[in-house]
Amino acid sequence: MENVPSSSGVVRLDRQNPYLRLLCVNIFVRDQDRSLRFYVDQLGFGLVVDENYESAGRWLAVAPPDGNTVLALITPKRKSEDYKLIGRSKHAVLVTEDVVAKFEEWSKRGVRFHHPPQTTLWGGIFTRFDDLDGNSFTLVGRDDFVREIEAERRAAAEKLEAERRAAQELDIAKRVQARLFPQNLPPMKTLDYAGVCVQAREVGGDYYDFLNLGQSRFGLVIGDTSGKGIGAALLMANLQANLRSQSAIAMEHPQRFLQSVNQVFSENTTDSAYATLFFGEYDDRSRRLRYANCGHYSPVLLRRDDAVERLNSTGTVLGLFCEWDCALEECALAAGDILALYTDGITEAFNSDGEEFGEQRLIEALRRNRGQTAQAMLAAILGEVQAFSDNKQGDDITLIVAKCRS
Repeated sequence: MENVPSSSGVVRLDRQNPYLRLLCVNIFVRDQDRSLRFYVDQLGFGLVVDENYESAGRWLAVAPPDGNTVLALITPKRKSEDYKLIGRSKHAVLVTEDVVAKFEEWSKRGVRFHHPPQTTLWGGIFTRFDDLDGNSFTLVGRDDFVREIEAERRAAAEKLEAERRAAQELDIAKRVQARLFPQNLPPMKTLDYAGVCVQAREVGGDYYDFLNLGQSRFGLVIGDTSGKGIGAALLMANLQANLRSQSAIAMEHPQRFLQSVNQVFSENTTDSAYATLFFGEYDDRSRRLRYANCGHYSPVLLRRDDAVERLNSTGTVLGLFCEWDCALEECALAAGDILALYTDGITEAFNSDGEEFGEQRLIEALRRNRGQTAQAMLAAILGEVQAFSDNKQGDDITLIVAKCRS
């Protein structure tokens, strides 16, 4: 691995030698607060640290704008050997790209220079100045240093521009993905339902959808693609387009529909890409739910009498196998029953003690809020999950709540 040049020398990246750099230079002064104002107000340095320690007293340190060199401003005890060193520092050297400009700027602020900037035999320019205690500094500049600074500035500007473009592209991707989630809810007479996805990053791999299948039927879909970030978002977009484009055959031939979805998803993604998926077809007239669970977390069905049922897996995940099939199951819903579909961002949300939110807390939250509308239940449960994890979200949170009406 190559070494990387910098304005202060060469930074080794190959770890063949232990990292080593200059931490600070001690400057002995009579009054730390008075000197602090000189270095900050007149020289434009920044305050790095100002701490009091029982054994060592106050440690006050400042640094020039680039922060590479730290000056520790130390006030020794009177009659100590170090006290005799106040004003004796003569060898500190500061480098700048424009000595004349700094000379003029600092002179206006009352800095005492020994002489105006002078050229040297080695092709540079320099001057000297004192701080309030007589500690002397040399201010130098060189053409090669100026060229290096300009190169670093160009590199920094290019990096900022690249980061700006990346952030802009992510923002566009976020807005595009937001449009992939359902914008309209098919009207159902016997079912009050709502869904939400809160992504952990700008974009993510969780997916939910409501498909209008016609003839008083609609599809509830929830899924989770493999991976994180942009890669997962692309898989999610692929799956969403796949499901919606083929949904016309879902009502009459649900198994063939899911087989086709798996085949197209498998052909259009890498060998290791996959997605868990729950697909349910709800009949608004009969209140029956026909479903397939393709390796997804088991949705929770909370009955009116508080009994809990789980819609367990009926097949494996999508995308890993070309030859793929799944079974269909069916259940009837009654007035007061509540169905909750979710991804691992709900149950695997952690608190500060490392505990998971878990399925049982989700069930309890459904019971506490069962008298509310589906949208209100959704907001309440989401709030409980976020409060439980101190708003530290590690994964996408996706939840669908469907409540059977009277």
